[in-house]
Amino acid sequence: MTEDRDALAAQLDKEHVFHSWSAQAALAPLVVAGGLGTRVWDHSGRTYLDFSSQLVNVNIGHQHPRVVAAIQEQAATLATIGPATANLTRGEAAKRIAARAPAGMDKVFFTNGGADANENAIRMARLHTGRDKVVSTYRSYHGNTGAAIVSTGDWRRLPNEYARGHVHVFGPYLYRSEFWATTPEEECERALQHLRRVVECEGPQSVAAILLETVPGTAGIMVPPPGYLAGVRALADEHGIVLILDEVMAGFGRTGEWFALDAHDVVPDLIVFAKGVNSGYVPVGGVVLSNAIAATFDDRVFPGGLTYSGHPLAAASIVASIDAMAEEGIVDNARKIGTDVLGPGLAELAEKHPVIGEARGVGVFWALELVADRATRAPVAPAVMGRAKAELVSRGVIPFIADNRIHVVPPCVVTADEVAEALAAYDAVLTLLDEELT
Repeated sequence: MTEDRDALAAQLDKEHVFHSWSAQAALAPLVVAGGLGTRVWDHSGRTYLDFSSQLVNVNIGHQHPRVVAAIQEQAATLATIGPATANLTRGEAAKRIAARAPAGMDKVFFTNGGADANENAIRMARLHTGRDKVVSTYRSYHGNTGAAIVSTGDWRRLPNEYARGHVHVFGPYLYRSEFWATTPEEECERALQHLRRVVECEGPQSVAAILLETVPGTAGIMVPPPGYLAGVRALADEHGIVLILDEVMAGFGRTGEWFALDAHDVVPDLIVFAKGVNSGYVPVGGVVLSNAIAATFDDRVFPGGLTYSGHPLAAASIVASIDAMAEEGIVDNARKIGTDVLGPGLAELAEKHPVIGEARGVGVFWALELVADRATRAPVAPAVMGRAKAELVSRGVIPFIADNRIHVVPPCVVTADEVAEALAAYDAVLTLLDEELT
């Protein structure tokens, strides 16, 4: 009977669900019936370690009882209300988010997710400055709405370039440096000079915003070198440019900090968030505004809004999630696991397996970059990544695969024993890939 439910789920998906970022005909998605903590399972009871956190958003783990109860209680009290009203739960959610942001950022604009949060951050920057252009990096992902997808640098931008005023630069990425750098210091200095020259050539008076992921996620989990974000802040200040930091993937515990920016001595003008703020239990995102930008709209209408902005169910899940993360030490756990267990374990794999070109990351936000040849750093073929994914799933681990990388991104509640279990599966699969490539 349970196997029939798995088959029915697969059949209904095939017949009626249109999937994102995919050619539809060959899809055979994993059936997931339930989950708890770092594990999910199908209807027949086979369990998997979720080292993808789905889309790197289930930071607090699956089915956290406190968050589930908060959603249930809110649904019984007030399931929905319009954004023009004042609602206590919404206010409490905004208060908690602002409390984790840098000083001088007291207001929150709620959206339905990360893409429209970036969309509205760009709108705010343009209206605040009276300028048009937005500078972002080629190695980035900011969402699949009009301006957000054009701010994105990867291949998904190309079929969707309908928005105006977007300029791209290369950010720091020492392993594949665009600047012939050999040290983090060189990479930082040269990437900043490159950014400066692009801004100068575009005309600083025309640039509304610099939009960066604090730690680029889907593009490769590239922790910026010391001083880079502070240098960007200084450049933005020099020319009156708004600095937007996209923390959709990196925020709320993923890097072992409440916001990834906390480790980089930088205060942006706008912070974009989603995903980890409530682990995706209810769709939500938003923008944290500096007081200066918020004041722009004290006597001027902000021409943006969404029917579900600050939805009560989403707000309740945010309140419960942030409170649980604080009281249960979940952010601290992510930092400790990264420093003491996951980081060292991945470094050992990198030393052992020639197929790994680099292991990099922080907290529970890591990537293994796979190469066909360490000397040339040539990426492995897509078929190799397909094999890696299939082999990991067969061993009970759900991976996050992007280009030639395995992103190791478990929930922030992951334990040392669960990391060891996943590392054993990675080790076995990487051994197979080593043998095939040699």
